[in-house]
Amino acid sequence: MSNNYGAEGITVLEGLEAVRKRPGMYIGSTSIRGLHHLVYEIVDNAVDEALAGHCDDIKVNILPDNIIEVIDNGRGIPTGIHPKYGKSALEIVLTVLHAGGKFENDNYKVSGGLHGVGSSVVNALSEWIEVYVQREGHTYYQKFHRGKPEEDVKIIGDSKKTGTRFVFKADSEIFETLEYEYKTLRDRLKEQAYLNKGIKITITDTRKPDDKKKEELCFEGGIVDFLAEIVKEEQKLFEESVYMEGEAEGVTVEVAMTYTEKQREAEYSFVNNINTHEGGTHLSGFRTALTRVINDVSKDMGLIKDRDGKFQGADVREGLTCIVSVKVPQPQFEGQTKTKLGNSEVTGIVSSLVGEKLKFFLEDHPAVVKIIVEKILLTKKAREAARKARELVMRKSALEIGSLPGKLADCSSKKPEDSEIFIVEGDSAGGSAKQGRDRFFQAILPLRGKILNVEKAGLHKALENQEIRNMITAFGANVGADMDLEKLRYHKIVIMTDADVDGAHIRTLMLTFFYRYMPQLIESGYVFIAQPPLYKISQGRGITYAYTDKQMKEITKVFDSEDKKYTLQRYKGLGEMNADQLWDTTMDPETRTLLKVTLENAVEADKIFTKLMGDEVEPRREFIEENALYVKNLDI
Repeated sequence: MSNNYGAEGITVLEGLEAVRKRPGMYIGSTSIRGLHHLVYEIVDNAVDEALAGHCDDIKVNILPDNIIEVIDNGRGIPTGIHPKYGKSALEIVLTVLHAGGKFENDNYKVSGGLHGVGSSVVNALSEWIEVYVQREGHTYYQKFHRGKPEEDVKIIGDSKKTGTRFVFKADSEIFETLEYEYKTLRDRLKEQAYLNKGIKITITDTRKPDDKKKEELCFEGGIVDFLAEIVKEEQKLFEESVYMEGEAEGVTVEVAMTYTEKQREAEYSFVNNINTHEGGTHLSGFRTALTRVINDVSKDMGLIKDRDGKFQGADVREGLTCIVSVKVPQPQFEGQTKTKLGNSEVTGIVSSLVGEKLKFFLEDHPAVVKIIVEKILLTKKAREAARKARELVMRKSALEIGSLPGKLADCSSKKPEDSEIFIVEGDSAGGSAKQGRDRFFQAILPLRGKILNVEKAGLHKALENQEIRNMITAFGANVGADMDLEKLRYHKIVIMTDADVDGAHIRTLMLTFFYRYMPQLIESGYVFIAQPPLYKISQGRGITYAYTDKQMKEITKVFDSEDKKYTLQRYKGLGEMNADQLWDTTMDPETRTLLKVTLENAVEADKIFTKLMGDEVEPRREFIEENALYVKNLDI
């Protein structure tokens, strides 16, 4: 290695080279998630045209060979020569980062994409992209190959319409897969249609001639329809949803809310159509107004006395399902991911507007206020019980040696970023895992039996479950509203259960608990699922592992073709493996496969957990009936 480090050693990535060199910086990853992001970037541009009042029809087509086509009836990207750069504005938008029409409010009052990287990033990460622009009586065309123009913009016909059409194929040199998931794209487009009432978004999938899909997404009710979709399988406390809208200082605010019998809150917040799942100032403003107004109205109606004290925010929000959507001219997001709004002025705007509208609604619906207050009083009692249970857990933990559960085999490392904990099913698997692990950075926590289904119980009940208490104590970061990620002892929490029905059930119960009471773990990317092999194939002295049925068939097919004798073993439990086998296949960072648990779509996740794990039997029965034919590896 040379010690000469001078100016000549500095590399400058020009144009779109930086995007191709580090795509994850711009689209998050090169996995299927990043692949879908390409579509979102182009669609978001079309939605911005809709927000500006120039577009009401967007078409997204998944064509054969996973080619994407996005068409809108907006104004069309400008094609004239840019006075400064001497090139077509279309070419500049597609080839220059931070070039766009959204930096000046004259073109777009509000916009989701303010960084000016959307179209150019898609261009950089596509094998090819074709752009058709209809404006000024003509149809313009330009094609690009891996970010570079193949030719100048040219007129290919006349047109009385306006709009932009993108056709592109993602680059196989960049992405791990080019196979789009129809449902994932549909769900995202459906969300956009809800958030922008009156806009029609059509998605089609023509990849399979015998299984073509097409859906038109248009919701005149906007977020009220969105709310109805979210809570349709839950028991509402009152029929009418509360809807509030208004504008102040250029900020448009929309809120839809209701209460259900569930024991948790579900808040969905958006800024300029971007899902801000970390919240921000708009959500803070809503929460402040909600707590203040309910306290004031309850007191005015004589439902609470001075001696009762005020309701806390957490009490007021239990059972609440709400959507808070704001349109902000100059949004300031905390971080590149745009998941948390930072504009301080938005807090007061939302708080003032919601406070006024909500008070008017509640004063006009006294029966609704009584229902809400009854719910809050029950919540308050449960919160006190949960607080006492948490204190008991923490007290017990403090008295235990090392403040850790007895069955935990801890690691030597004290650095959370280097440490990982495997949650395993039973002492048998725990024994193999303890023997096979790397003691320096891998901890093992065996669970006895199945943990409580927290979807049907409050936090105070969950904390009575010994296995849940063991997990909370081992993690070290507390739980619920008191959770502090700074105290988390492991940055990899790996669920390692048997590859059978019971194992899948335990895994689901743990994910339900994490999602409801430790969502920060999932949001921060700390939760993983281990992938143990399903089969051991022994041939002579050699052993091959197969992690899927497809892998097993491919391996055995080769042996069969070569007329080699082999034995096939289907693993049902981790305890069937010895320590070395478990390490080699499932725990060794060099060879293992871990699935990271992510929260791609909070709305869909919430619905699934409620449906499959909640109190209502009918939705679960319908789900089973609809999906029974797809079951594989059923233990009977």
